Amino acid sequence: MNSVRMQFLLVGTMAIWGLNISAIKVLTVYFDPMIIACFRMAIAAVIINFTLIGSRQPIPLLRISRGQWLRFVLCASFMIYGNQIFFTTGMRDASAANSSLIMALSPLVASILAAAVFREAITGLRLLGIALGFGGVFAVVLSSHGTSMSGPGWGDLRVFLSMFSFVVGGMIIQDLARQFNSIFISSIVYSLGAILLCLHTLAAGTVDLSAGALLAPGLWPWLLMVFTGIVATAICNMFWNRAIAELGVARTSLYQYWIPVFGVGFAMLTLGEPFTLWHVVGLLGILLGTYLGTRRPAPTLAEAAK
Repeated sequence: MNSVRMQFLLVGTMAIWGLNISAIKVLTVYFDPMIIACFRMAIAAVIINFTLIGSRQPIPLLRISRGQWLRFVLCASFMIYGNQIFFTTGMRDASAANSSLIMALSPLVASILAAAVFREAITGLRLLGIALGFGGVFAVVLSSHGTSMSGPGWGDLRVFLSMFSFVVGGMIIQDLARQFNSIFISSIVYSLGAILLCLHTLAAGTVDLSAGALLAPGLWPWLLMVFTGIVATAICNMFWNRAIAELGVARTSLYQYWIPVFGVGFAMLTLGEPFTLWHVVGLLGILLGTYLGTRRPAPTLAEAAK
């Protein structure tokens, strides 16, 4: 895919994920976190599978080796099962400011893991990009009206574990992308993840799954659930996984700096929050950090000669 188009798709994905954080926060008022996780991932799996069938791309299920199946299961366990359990339960208790800053650690964690697993060099420019991006997020989040940091708690720990498990899953996708296309990977991972979440919910037996309990919240929360399942989860994660396959998890994760920016921007539009100089400083930091962090290093003379 054209690099400029990919960048626009990633920024658009971050805008929707910025909205999705608020949507999940609202849904936790109406539903048990496990119901949110199960239904969102099941909806996403159905949409991704229909997309795979409609794309007419090969579906090499019978050619998947045991080792590859193990990686698919591990990816689903981290990126879907663990991520959703930690995220939906953590969002009930974590503050918005703390959550935004914790999620902004994703590029640093991804770069460290990519260096350890894939031997990707952490260049000075990438470190500078990570620092500028995180500083920009810090400026945007803490300059927002009425925002303050709270002490760390169990909700914050769950949000961190959610972020970490998502990054680990992205690492496995980067490895799987050497053998399979991104839509096929998304199909398998989200199908397995949805199955694991549903089995967990049924085995735990602590969630009321009766028709009365599910229909009690009314129509609007279910429409919001469908939006988060189709748009924020299925469509956006197909773009995200394709970006990981093309750019690598370390570079792709830098775009997550945009999530709190859009979150604050939507608050300005809908709640009339003021726009300050700190927002300008933060936005410039994120723009420059994303640019520096996603640049590919120039080839050495030996590589250029090949």
